[in-house]
Amino acid sequence: MATLPDETFPLPEDFGPGSVWADRSGHRTLIGRNQRGVEIPIGQGEGEINPGELLKLAVIACAGMSGDINLSRRLGDDFEMRLWAHGESDEATNRYHSIPEQVQLDLDGLEPEQIRTIAKVFERAVAAGCTVERSVTNGVEVTHEILGATIGTPSSAVSEQGEGTQA
Repeated sequence: MATLPDETFPLPEDFGPGSVWADRSGHRTLIGRNQRGVEIPIGQGEGEINPGELLKLAVIACAGMSGDINLSRRLGDDFEMRLWAHGESDEATNRYHSIPEQVQLDLDGLEPEQIRTIAKVFERAVAAGCTVERSVTNGVEVTHEILGATIGTPSSAVSEQGEGTQA
């Protein structure tokens, strides 16, 4: 059963499969939601995840899901895996310059050639199937539109400098 946002605002014209939304819940805090009813508290406080952590989670989750089928063929359907993403944003440039990723698998009992094959298969699967990594590494275009604002009027003027604080 699909979940829709409450009626605080009308649905945007572009709302459809793949749309997610976030509602402000307080000072620099949001509740991120998807159409399957998942809610994620976003912010800097206890019990909240910040946007940089979400980015890193998206990268490793996509890698893990992309490699899952090929890894299960080699390690069995019930193999265990843990993925890590590290790093902090650079304050001077206000961006992540790299997101080091690590994958942990139970490789006990495997021959060195089998381990090399698993590593190669995983890398290929991620390169071919991880939409998030492919988007991030190729510089996905992000646009901003304030719905209902008419371009050229004082109420819709947006400062080039902005007044936001990095997240």
